[in-house]
Amino acid sequence: MTPEIIAAIVIIGLLVFLLASGLEIAWSIGIVAGVGMVLFLNQPFSGLARIAWTSLNSFIFTAVPLFVFMGSILGKTGVAEQLFFALEKWVGRLPGGLADTVIVGQALFGAMSGSSMAATATFGRIAVPSMVDRGYAPKLCLGSVAAGALLAPLVPPSILLIVYGGWQGISIVKLFAAGVVPGFMLTALYVITIIIWVKLNPSLISPPAKVSWRERLGATVRLLPFVGLIIGVLGVIFGGIMTPTEAAAMGAFLALILSLAYRRLNLAVLKESLLESVRITSFCFFILFMATALSMLLNSAGITPQVKEFVIGLGLGKYGILVLFLVMYLIMGCFFEAWSMLFITFPLVMPIILDAGFSPVWWGIIYVMAGELGIMTPPFGLSLFVLHNVLPEYSIGTIVRGALPFLIPIYINIAILTAFPEVVLWLPRLLGL
Repeated sequence: MTPEIIAAIVIIGLLVFLLASGLEIAWSIGIVAGVGMVLFLNQPFSGLARIAWTSLNSFIFTAVPLFVFMGSILGKTGVAEQLFFALEKWVGRLPGGLADTVIVGQALFGAMSGSSMAATATFGRIAVPSMVDRGYAPKLCLGSVAAGALLAPLVPPSILLIVYGGWQGISIVKLFAAGVVPGFMLTALYVITIIIWVKLNPSLISPPAKVSWRERLGATVRLLPFVGLIIGVLGVIFGGIMTPTEAAAMGAFLALILSLAYRRLNLAVLKESLLESVRITSFCFFILFMATALSMLLNSAGITPQVKEFVIGLGLGKYGILVLFLVMYLIMGCFFEAWSMLFITFPLVMPIILDAGFSPVWWGIIYVMAGELGIMTPPFGLSLFVLHNVLPEYSIGTIVRGALPFLIPIYINIAILTAFPEVVLWLPRLLGL
């Protein structure tokens, strides 16, 4: 066997062993990277410090804790309740109205937070009890919340896209613009799925309440601050007025002002939101620098070129390779979430994607949908457990049964974007990015 094959067997075998033993993702990747640097590159462990500095010393990454803080403040202060109940006055007349409201609400909340877990917890607390009280079947309520959480990392500003773009050297603004149309499309496909589901099984819902135009006008007034926040943050980014980091700082400040205006902000919530921002950011950046070290090891040891030549040599064609990766992420998603899969697989996957001729911007959007499926697929879907933690009276099985029908619109959206990649790239080009 060649040295590259021996190195690949040792590195991949050790990584699989550590992950299977239950060690956390970041430490598993870090141990493998450190051992590999000593064994195969004859470099000291101190090299990890240099990699940590070079990989994380980026102004764009400052946007991550700011966007996390913005979403956390809006979720923990209960301000998002205003968003849900105001949207209900307009969307609630559709078949499956409250479930449709959850989907649209999560799309808008995602445009203010970028975090799927924040969206799951927030709408789990707000929407599900109200829906069940009005006669909706629990599986529809829980399924719409679990599936709708996938919109948060797709609709800008997305924390996952910030990390992906910053790591791979891709324009964050271009990635944000690329996510707009696919996000709207997936929202529409979700709503269509709910309409078809409740038409086939009317017992899932109760008749919608009548809403007067006066109530709708009042709801519109309550929606204006949220719409203003979204347009303000995205407008200054797409208009080139502010960088994503500066816009994130503005968004965090406006979220504080909005919470104060609704008289929901207190010191306990502020402290909890700050600590959550620190926890999420620390986890993200720790695993990011470990993954960067692993990527450098795989390249320097000659493993990445070998794997790339092997996959390209299979003769599957570019779309065959794409299907291969989508199946891989579907299987991995049963055990890992999108962040972990991104850092584990991209050192090997990204060179193959680029060599196959796919746009890295387009692939970023496709990966968000394929990777985020892991939050709603058993046995280790994070949104399933977050919902179960928020609403312990409902079993994981009930949540899963509600979420599985929403896999269909996700794959339909991926198929459309694969057949017509310009759908993703149209808005970035229109904005001259």
